[in-house]
Amino acid sequence: MHNGKTQKVRVLYSFPHKLGADRICYTAWQQVNGLAAAGAEVLAFPGVLQRPVPANVTVNPTLSWGKARISYKLVGTMRACIWHDYIVSRRLEQLAGQVDIVHAWPLGSLRTLRTAARLGIPTVLERPNAHTRFAYEVVQKECERLGVVLPPDHEHAYKEDVLRREEAEYDITYRLLCPSDFVVRTYLERGFERKKLVRHIYGFDEKRFYPDTKPRNPQRGFTMLSVGVCAVRKGLHYALEAWLQSPASNDGTFLIAGDFLPAYAHKLSSMLAHPSVKVLGHRNDVPELMRSSDVLVLPSIEEGFGLVCTEAMGSGCVPLVSDACTDLCMHMENALVHQVGDVSALAGHITKLHSDRTLLEKLRTTGLRAVPEITWNAAGITLLQVYSEVVASYSSRRDSHAIINRVGSSHDDQSTPANNTRTVTS
Repeated sequence: MHNGKTQKVRVLYSFPHKLGADRICYTAWQQVNGLAAAGAEVLAFPGVLQRPVPANVTVNPTLSWGKARISYKLVGTMRACIWHDYIVSRRLEQLAGQVDIVHAWPLGSLRTLRTAARLGIPTVLERPNAHTRFAYEVVQKECERLGVVLPPDHEHAYKEDVLRREEAEYDITYRLLCPSDFVVRTYLERGFERKKLVRHIYGFDEKRFYPDTKPRNPQRGFTMLSVGVCAVRKGLHYALEAWLQSPASNDGTFLIAGDFLPAYAHKLSSMLAHPSVKVLGHRNDVPELMRSSDVLVLPSIEEGFGLVCTEAMGSGCVPLVSDACTDLCMHMENALVHQVGDVSALAGHITKLHSDRTLLEKLRTTGLRAVPEITWNAAGITLLQVYSEVVASYSSRRDSHAIINRVGSSHDDQSTPANNTRTVTS
């Protein structure tokens, strides 16, 4: 951190994709916004800037120039990420002494991480998901169990080149940024040291996701909602099985908002045809759907965080989630949590809240009380604190190494003459 009264952390934020687009691009965009609000001095290098960032953020895209931009689809995501990484690493060479920490994202940071290490700049690598090898393995196993074949270009279809590059990034970065305890666990199980894994959180936009101010009609039918890409890893098949096992399916409604992989939709077709299940497709009114639903279901078999969990809580919609989701969802406090793949437990949770509206309201109220702690601005404050701790840790380690080297050098200076002395006789 530079000298001065404010002691702002100067972060180089490298994101190889379209900052402000959907999914991880939205997450990264909100991170930049939250960091700026928290007081960080942010220099952002996205591949492309998809939507504006705060005025106090300096932005210099790597793969776009004015209205001209490189097509990720045309050149391929991997090649685009490698180009981005090369450009950022070259820029970083010119910024020595002007950056306190580098925040990088997977697949587009290997050369940048190496350059930062050589320049003595600490790095953190974002992990928006579980360890990639773990994710590939559990999704492949579940697909085989279901008889669903993923297209070769699907994000969770096994890709050796992606895995090899990402694992090299894991090894060289100083710290891995993990948004949930589940993500941490997938790295610990593969032999990573606990000190390399640092926790932070994602948030939600409280200006879009907020509760309905009107009192809920106790006679209204029970509504369960699923939001997001309808993929095997999200466990929608478990949600459907649990829903149809519960009496809630007799008089309630299960809304599914999101696009399906065709093979997955075909596999689930008989359950999707049940009269209580409504497939909505991709929707742009997710906040309204959450406000009008009683519970959100997310029985993921592997997950990074699950943004919809905090968005649901902020909307007054109670999460029913697997233990692969964010630990901000606490069982019997603001959510009901089941072990991955436990359909009976999930069916029991659906039934419990269908029949016990007092418990439903209690969980809902507790979730709403936590809102100030789970917004994107709150996440930005947490991340800035993580930066400060990482910079201090890196500086301490570097000072310790310097002391050891000086002591060793001093010892060598004192011992060398004695070791080299020989008796000369004539």
